[in-house]
Formats: sequence, C-alpha cells, structure tokens
Amino acid sequence: MYNFTQLGDALIILSLLTIIILYSPRIWESLISASIISAVLCSPFKWFFQIPRPAAVWEKDSFVIIGKTYVGNNSLPSGHSITIFTVLTVLLLALMPKNTTRKIIWITLMIGTGILLSLSRVGVGAHHLLDVVIGSIIGNIAGISGILVNQNIKVWSWIDKKKYHPVLIILFTVCTIVVIIKIRQDNLPVFYFSLLSLLITIYIILINYVKK
Repeated sequence: MYNFTQLGDALIILSLLTIIILYSPRIWESLISASIISAVLCSPFKWFFQIPRPAAVWEKDSFVIIGKTYVGNNSLPSGHSITIFTVLTVLLLALMPKNTTRKIIWITLMIGTGILLSLSRVGVGAHHLLDVVIGSIIGNIAGISGILVNQNIKVWSWIDKKKYHPVLIILFTVCTIVVIIKIRQDNLPVFYFSLLSLLITIYIILINYVKK
C-alpha cells in the first residue's frame, strides 16, 4: 500500500514514464501542460477549504496509518489523487485503441488503476475519501485540459529537438539525484523502478545526442 501511494508523487510517476519521451514526445508535452494545470488547480482548493487531515481529527488508534503521519489543514483535495488522474487521463486519451473491445478494456484498466491508486491515500491514513474523490475529478479535468492546451499551443514542442537534449539530460539527472535521496530516506521498491527508468532514458538520450 505504501509503495502504491508513492505513485501519486509527480516525481515518481513521471520518472517511470520518462522513456516515453523518446518514442512519443507529444504525450510528454501533454503531461507537462497537464501537470502544471493540476498544480495550479490544487493550491486554491487547499487554501480555501483548509480541511484537517484524518490524523488531526481522529484518534490514532481508530484508523490505520501506514508510513508518515500527516497532520495540518490541507487534506482537501488529495494532491496525490490529482497527480494520478492527471497522468492516467493523458495516457488514457493519448493511447486510446481504435478497436472497440480493446478500447473498453483500456478504459476499464486505466480508470480501475486510477481508483485503486487514489484509494491508497485513504488506505495509508493520509486523506478522507472525499479528498480522493475531489482530487480525482480535478486530475481528470487537468489531464483533459493539458491535452487541449498542447493541441492549440505548441509550448513544449522543443523537447523533440535533439539540440535541446542536453536540457533533458540535466533535468533528468536532477530528478535522479532527488530519487536517490528518497531511496536513502525510504527504501521502497517503487523508487528503484523510477530510478532505473531515469537512468535508461538518460543513457539513450546521451547516446543519441553524441551520435548526432
């Protein structure tokens, strides 16, 4: 459960998807736009509602807490749920199969995965169920908005150009360092998968750039 909930961390889930930037950069363009929109939408909600975390209002022995104990008045909406549904909405629409049967399977798989990962926030005692529901809706809106923005404004089209690959290498290297720090703090398997994805992506980009 604690591993699953880490996928709501934008650094971790996006690090797992870095390899996509090599083969389908347009998906990453939408992911960047959607992630920025999700961050912009999340903060005002937390500031306006100021809902206390479960650990701040309930007795600690009345529910399960896995990992860190979160307190404070920033429970609504769940930022992890926003991130999960932002990313999965982009992937859902960008990789939608044309075959009807496969389309139904794909939609069911992505929505089911999103629900399970989002509910992990309740499972670890970090959020109320309503936080997760609202966060999932905001994430869905952010994902769709990111795709629409990318279709009309080519802000991130530069990531497909090899002359800018050193920027990606630096960015992913910084992400690698942060993931390593996370591993030192919480030695979780999911972090190793993110680290491996980053290292493979950096290696391939570096090789392609050197060949150029």
